[in-house]
Amino acid sequence: MENFILIGVFVLLGMLFRRLKAFPKDSAQVLNMFALYVSLPALILLKVPQIVFSREVMVAAVIPWGMLLFSAGLVFLAARFWRWERSTTGVLLLVVPLGNTSFMGVPMIQTFFGAVGLSSLIIYDQLGTMMIMATYGSIVLALYGRESALDLSAMARKMLLFPPTIALMFGLVARSWPYPEKLAQALQNIAMTLVPVVMTAIGLQLRLRVSPRVVAPLGFGLAVKLLVAPLSALLVCRLSGLSGMVVDVSILEAAMPPMVTAGALAVIAGLDADLAVALIGIGIVLSFGTLPAIFWLVKMMP
Repeated sequence: MENFILIGVFVLLGMLFRRLKAFPKDSAQVLNMFALYVSLPALILLKVPQIVFSREVMVAAVIPWGMLLFSAGLVFLAARFWRWERSTTGVLLLVVPLGNTSFMGVPMIQTFFGAVGLSSLIIYDQLGTMMIMATYGSIVLALYGRESALDLSAMARKMLLFPPTIALMFGLVARSWPYPEKLAQALQNIAMTLVPVVMTAIGLQLRLRVSPRVVAPLGFGLAVKLLVAPLSALLVCRLSGLSGMVVDVSILEAAMPPMVTAGALAVIAGLDADLAVALIGIGIVLSFGTLPAIFWLVKMMP
């Protein structure tokens, strides 16, 4: 509970800093880049050597791809039924399947499962969310974005040169060689900056204005992302006899609010900016209620 309150405090600080002239307009972007290039890679380097590969770990890599197929399928059906505009459909296809599984995921998983859950998070995030963003995300932007084109070589470069991906590869190589104590402590200290940095950045970027014309797709997208998809993952896993720490972390990861980066890319690509911004802002706020509810259900269905 204390960690949950601390997360809220940093978000509120970010919202306060946004109103202070002392903070430049690009402060959130600077914090996000620091987290992406420094804090998150340090956490991955620290936790990847601790991963014990098993059937459950493979589940953590498969669930995000299952959530992609499920969520994208629902968006396609809804778009045809309600005849949403192309720009609206593009935003939902990009933002709904992609959760904030690292920046929002790390503090939330730490809160509910402790540090032991972070190894499972890394599998879900790196082999799931990040690869989906680089492949599927690029395809959606190319098909629905303004003046976009699918570039397979650029897609491959993004995947291989992405700082967390590089950290993942180094971490896998380092599994056979334990870190010196001082290096491990340094990585721990750097990784600890992730939560305050990213939650403050989220507060700086949080926008809660909603245009009336986007209420319907907004409600549908958030219902799928925050409730329908994770509850479906929970049901399928339990009916399949899958349980345990790795599975439970993966289900909660599936319940994370939409990825901030996906929303930003949707805006840059000329898709429905009002819908993209609302999905991110409202999604983060609602997740402070939906994530504890999903976690309670996960524990109630052992």
